[in-house]
Amino acid sequence: MLVAVSFFLGTLAFGQTLEEALKKTDNERYELAKKDFRSLIAKEPAKADYYFYLGQNFYQQGELDSAFISWEKGASMDPLNPLGMVGNGNVLWHKGDTSGGRKQFVAACAATKHKNAEIMRQVGATYTYAKMKNLDAAIKLLNDAVKLDPKNVEGHLILGDALLEKTPANGSPAIAEYNKVLDLDAKNCKGIIRKAKLYQRAKNLDSAEELYKEAQTLDPTYAPAYRENAELNMLQNKQKEAIENWKKYLELNNSDDARYRFATSLYLSRRYCDAITEFEGLHSRNFVTFYTRRMLAYSLYECNADSKTTDANKKGLEEMERFFAIVPADKIAAYDYKYRGLHYNKLGMDSLALLDYQKAISIDIIWEKELSGLIGKIYYKSKKYDDAIKYYEIKKAGKASNLNVTEHYELGRAYYFGPQNYALADSSLRQVTEQSANFASGYLWRARANYKLDAGNVLWAAKPFYETYLEKLTPDDKANASNKSTQIEAAKYLGDYYVNSKEGKDLAKAKVYWKMVLDLEPTDAQAKAFMSSPAGR
Repeated sequence: MLVAVSFFLGTLAFGQTLEEALKKTDNERYELAKKDFRSLIAKEPAKADYYFYLGQNFYQQGELDSAFISWEKGASMDPLNPLGMVGNGNVLWHKGDTSGGRKQFVAACAATKHKNAEIMRQVGATYTYAKMKNLDAAIKLLNDAVKLDPKNVEGHLILGDALLEKTPANGSPAIAEYNKVLDLDAKNCKGIIRKAKLYQRAKNLDSAEELYKEAQTLDPTYAPAYRENAELNMLQNKQKEAIENWKKYLELNNSDDARYRFATSLYLSRRYCDAITEFEGLHSRNFVTFYTRRMLAYSLYECNADSKTTDANKKGLEEMERFFAIVPADKIAAYDYKYRGLHYNKLGMDSLALLDYQKAISIDIIWEKELSGLIGKIYYKSKKYDDAIKYYEIKKAGKASNLNVTEHYELGRAYYFGPQNYALADSSLRQVTEQSANFASGYLWRARANYKLDAGNVLWAAKPFYETYLEKLTPDDKANASNKSTQIEAAKYLGDYYVNSKEGKDLAKAKVYWKMVLDLEPTDAQAKAFMSSPAGR
């Protein structure tokens, strides 16, 4: 979820304490690193470099607002400091002012007469890892940095990342740079991990895992090697191995930040039930963000999607309300309304669910098709058949396979009851009988649609469907009182067919069906009349 940004320093000379803070950031021990940075700032509050790297720490965690504050503070403390200029440029660039950001980057490079490789690396990193990239400029700067400082592994690492972003289908240029890192330092875990991730990206999962294991062996304290391996294991569905790697990662870095990454990984790998436990643990320790609220609410739905109980949905709805209370307006996504709608739906609050689905569509019209099935079902349940048809047809989009069996069944019945378009009703119900051959009600409703289409029983078009309906009923179905009237309906139609049709007239068969009616309802006047007639006797 978060990009890896290189923080080790090259040509700039810093004390050991700063190097340790940077190493902790690199090892994803963010909170410990922040303490070190703040300690350094307390000793030298005017030194812009400390604010810059503290900002990078926040950035690597995805805390952009905190990163902006730190970068801006550093620039204000020492406006002529090149790293302060880069920090100012970062703020502008990430906020979308790429022209203003670039001016700051150019000024920083000019202030060092293009002779400081670290400044070039940091500008190149922004161009590479930011949402709005400038890969050509990044590659030029990073090549210049490598020429100035060829033995600095960070320059090769970031250059490799930029080359991979430039040509994602061709990893060879990136691998060449990562190999240069290992030529300089054969035990460099960051270089090994970069190669492993590239192999993973190319779906060479076994080779990727070998490299993760190699990094763990070379430096058992390098936490990212265990995290990356755990996430790979989750992709491979190696649950036991994934948990073992996560445990080792958390032993090295058992902070709430680390547990947040663990919980997020569980969520992204769709282990929603396990994710719930982790997010609730974070919340109990007051580690709460709108991201944790969001993922917990989503997980509560997904973990219990097939459950008939609604306790999880009540909790999920509470989490969604807490989420909406703290989320910035520009961070609300269509998914948020979708999941709140799903919780409402499960709790039987269909009108509120419908409002949220419509809000999701208002954010992006593409969600109309995504949510059309859910909306169609709500309208179907409330017997607003024309609206149900509209949304089911949006989901169908001219392709029958876009609807599941239940949706075809409901669409067919909506056409039957709504606009009374019996041909379209039969067309949709045909998908039901073809896809679910033992679903008796599919044949019953096809019979009814064909009966309406065949005015006066000219073709007796409903006959095969009523026959199949009765055949598909199990003994339990037949004994169920709720199916009594439909069995009578089918038997009467078939009894009438064998009495009155020209081609199929067969009084012996007619007697079978009229007797079936009488067995189900001994007082039925039509059955009694037939059975007492000469044909029935």
